[in-house]
Amino acid sequence: MADKKAVIIGAHGKIALLAAPRLVDAGYDVDGLIRDSGQSDEITAAGARPVVLDIEDAGVDELAQAFDGADAVVFSAGAGGGNPARTEAVDHKAAVRAMDAAQKAGVSRFVMVSFSSALVAVDTVDPENPFFAYAKAKHDADEYLRSTKLDYTILGPGKLTLEPASEKIVVADKDGRVDGLDAEAAVTSRDNVAVVIAHVLEKDAGMRQTVNFFDGDTPIAQAIS
Repeated sequence: MADKKAVIIGAHGKIALLAAPRLVDAGYDVDGLIRDSGQSDEITAAGARPVVLDIEDAGVDELAQAFDGADAVVFSAGAGGGNPARTEAVDHKAAVRAMDAAQKAGVSRFVMVSFSSALVAVDTVDPENPFFAYAKAKHDADEYLRSTKLDYTILGPGKLTLEPASEKIVVADKDGRVDGLDAEAAVTSRDNVAVVIAHVLEKDAGMRQTVNFFDGDTPIAQAIS
């Protein structure tokens, strides 16, 4: 039995399935929240315990019950784009309920998987662009998290890839930029995101910080303290 427990929301996502075994290796029991019981075997194979709970419908009390006894909550869910109403429901409103539930359950540590330009994209993306609904939902969720008393870390990776983890990154500025790095090179391996999730939880790193990052040359443990 591990001495710590983490709950991953959106546990069937690509990042979450990579993060779960890394959290287990870091000494966590992991509960993986999913909305489809048919995904349970994959969650179990990743080392986590599947918990069927649709966050789009779950209220604060129900989420708080799911978080009971946890040391940390990781929000890695997303509607996947394409439907602005569902994007708002999952990426913003469900995220806010999860933050409220974490506070209600006495879970102070909260890691949000966002994206590198979430702070500014809402002002730079054309509202007619299909991406705008996602940008706004993530921006609003991140802003709400910053307003809470939670010990949050907001992670802002770049364009996600399926490359294996290099375990090395470059940290970007608050707008998601790195001098000398063009947009095409500003990519982040999902596996590196998983390593970062495990690192910030295991080491209490990135506390009450927004960490935007891309694949780079600095070891993660050195880049995020």
